[in-house]
Amino acid sequence: MPRQHRQCPRAARRGRRRRRAAAPESVLYDAARDTGHRRADQGLPLDELLRSYRMGGRLIWEDLLGEARASDALDADDLRVIGTRLWQVIDETSSQVARAYHATELRIVRADEQRRASLWEGLLSGRGVEPAFALEASRILDIRMDGPLVVVAVDHQDPLGAVVDGLADRLRVVGVASTWQRRAECHVGFLQLASTDLDRTLEVLRATPDVAIGVSSVVRGLARTDVAFREALTTLRTIEPDAACVVSYDERLPDALLLGSPEVAERLVRVWLGAVLALPTPEHTALLETLETWVECAGSASRTAERVPCHRNTVLNRVRRVADLTGLPLGDAPPPMELALALRAWRLTHSE
Repeated sequence: MPRQHRQCPRAARRGRRRRRAAAPESVLYDAARDTGHRRADQGLPLDELLRSYRMGGRLIWEDLLGEARASDALDADDLRVIGTRLWQVIDETSSQVARAYHATELRIVRADEQRRASLWEGLLSGRGVEPAFALEASRILDIRMDGPLVVVAVDHQDPLGAVVDGLADRLRVVGVASTWQRRAECHVGFLQLASTDLDRTLEVLRATPDVAIGVSSVVRGLARTDVAFREALTTLRTIEPDAACVVSYDERLPDALLLGSPEVAERLVRVWLGAVLALPTPEHTALLETLETWVECAGSASRTAERVPCHRNTVLNRVRRVADLTGLPLGDAPPPMELALALRAWRLTHSE
């Protein structure tokens, strides 16, 4: 008989002896609870454990029947009473075992979650450069220590994690393993790539509807996960609220530069756009929207007029109006780089 099965008759007999001694209810099932805690720690499946108690009860019952037949001391009514009491004890013992097992199982799960959260925090804060820490994180989080990796930040419009689960499944199909953590501001994922080519991964991410995702540049190994995490968060911040798109860090480098230097960004807006922003909202909104399109069209009034839309002369008049307000040279050459950056900085702060 397996060891766990041999323990059941002993546990049941101890329970009966304690009941006869009128032991307090709190200690009647100490042995059962100890077994539940220990077997959960050892990883024995609960079904196997409870089956051993059922087998133990059956063995005790068969022993009682054998003794009753041999001695002819018990009639049918006595056996019914004893059988009922026996299975009451077995049922309650099994219940106590299961409760203790689940309590220990929950403790183990919580400890594992806390450990995983600690490893995540360490990686995102720069501890990936520590070889011992990186080795443990690689083992527990199932992430390679070396090799191409990107970090993605998914906008927190997915409270149950369904979008992230779907992403993980689709990424797995193309050979990209991922692990995820939910944070206060977003879901964060580590994506392990087969190569430094990010195109296929971006295609999969962009097939996800109604979600904003910031994707870091490709880094190598866990030592750079903190850098990639900051890139992913910064990229996510460059996406306008309620916009559903997937953007990589390399596609938003000017925006990332401005977000990383808020004082410079503020100064650019003040110098290049301050006089325009001082106008009433309807007026400065029309001027700035036209100016943004004019910059995107490399200073072409005709193409700007098609996109705004308005007459070409209206575009020229608005550009001259901005030049008069700011005192800056506009219209005689391609749009200045500073103006493009100032407009980007204004859009970033305006959309937050």
